[in-house]
Amino acid sequence: MRKIDTKNQEDKRKRRNQWILSVFLVVIMFFSVLGYGFMGNSRKSNTNVEYNGFEFAEQNGFWNLNLGNLNFVFRYNPKETENISSQVNYLNSYSEKPLYIYSENNEASSEVYINLNQMAQRIQSACLDGYECSENVPIKTCEDNFIIISESNETNIIQENNCVFILGPYENLTMMSDVFLFKVLGVEE
Repeated sequence: MRKIDTKNQEDKRKRRNQWILSVFLVVIMFFSVLGYGFMGNSRKSNTNVEYNGFEFAEQNGFWNLNLGNLNFVFRYNPKETENISSQVNYLNSYSEKPLYIYSENNEASSEVYINLNQMAQRIQSACLDGYECSENVPIKTCEDNFIIISESNETNIIQENNCVFILGPYENLTMMSDVFLFKVLGVEE
């Protein structure tokens, strides 16, 4: 049989249980904040890369570069993409002009879109004259600013008139897109 407690004893037990629960929650919150603080400090110590006078900061697995009031985001930092040479037009050739993209890799085209969208008048999917495209997109030529990201056994970035061909194995196309962006921004020569 259960012991019958008075109202006073029940209130006392409830207050004691609430107090224990409150102390337990405060201790958990304190150690959570403390652990997050130490974890945040350890991340900051190795998250900056300087390359040719440009400072890249790692944040949430991406590399950020601030140039004036523009913020560029990359999957790779320039130290990871050295040794790939090419000549491309600089950023001002995309400024306030329409830009067209054909890509066989969504991640690579997103990388280009996110970074050049802040400069270009607009960015739109298109198909290069002579290519077979499945989507209902406009046909463009190398007279237009056009970036073609295409799977290839050859790893290269080629500028022909206003067309840039970013070529490489499927798994390297995002890295190649970052190389293109580093070249456009003048980070890599």
